Amino acid sequence: MQITGNITPESLMTLEAYSKWRKENKAQVMAHRKQRSVRLGEYINLQFESETTIRYQIQEMLRIEKVFEEEGILQEIDAYAPLVPEGSNWKATMMIEYPDENERRRELARLIGVEDHLFVEVEGQARVYAIADEDMDRENDEKTSAVHFVRFELTPAMCAAVKAGAAVKLSCDHTHYPAHTLIGAEAMASLAGDLT
Repeated sequence: MQITGNITPESLMTLEAYSKWRKENKAQVMAHRKQRSVRLGEYINLQFESETTIRYQIQEMLRIEKVFEEEGILQEIDAYAPLVPEGSNWKATMMIEYPDENERRRELARLIGVEDHLFVEVEGQARVYAIADEDMDRENDEKTSAVHFVRFELTPAMCAAVKAGAAVKLSCDHTHYPAHTLIGAEAMASLAGDLT
């Protein structure tokens, strides 16, 4: 999988080429995804996206749906490419994971707005709250969605601090889900690579 900085139909593999590549490289991509996954409390998981994870997602969707025509390829790119970080931000898929269906239903009703209460705090810098669900609203008056897409915009000073090794805390200050965690060194090394 070639990282180009810009996902275009020409930069993606054909279905045949991807099928061969996938057999040899899936474990490596899954390890990369795992490295960039950060649990916040017991029930929220943030999968910080990268060009690698998004290219993989697009290629997987094309493979599963057997899409090979340009119009279908462009639709997948349009759906997923906005999740690639742009050098001054982190983008993540936020998943609210309650295994029990009844508990999940109850908690999604209690957690309306939780995506707007997520923030990162770079050591020595101000909090940066997530910008959530820019493509569409994912909640209503009765419940929030179990999946949200969030973006954290960092200032140049924050980017420099992260690249210099500053600690970063991921937190939530929602009334029904107060939680915080220090992002681990392995994940931080990967996330620092997203910043220019």
